[in-house]
Amino acid sequence: MKKLGVLFSLFAFVLVFQASAQDQGSGAVITFKEKSVDFGDIVQGAKVEHTFTLTNTGSAPLVISNVAATCGCTVPSWPKEPVAPGKSAEIKVSFNSAGKMGKQNSVVRIYSNALEPIEKVSLISNVLPKTN
Repeated sequence: MKKLGVLFSLFAFVLVFQASAQDQGSGAVITFKEKSVDFGDIVQGAKVEHTFTLTNTGSAPLVISNVAATCGCTVPSWPKEPVAPGKSAEIKVSFNSAGKMGKQNSVVRIYSNALEPIEKVSLISNVLPKTN
């Protein structure tokens, strides 16, 4: 009877471990071509934009539920439809430097069903004053 209990416990442990390993190995995975872009010096009031390319390198469709910027000066747009495994999509981000000065790092958070549910991309610039 004792051997049967040990055997059953070992069997249950193997099943739980295998299920856990499968959960970690499956799902959507976001891979970016680049995660930040530095525009260098720009003049106050200039607008810059960049399109970030992402690929779903996972095994399940990627669903982006929201993309949020840290301030109203940064506006993202993203695909509303799922991104199939192996396929790519684009997130377009624009930054308006009006009212800004100095070094700027506009961070955008991407919320999704990926194994890493929150990813970040950023636009970096150094805003210089306008010269008349």
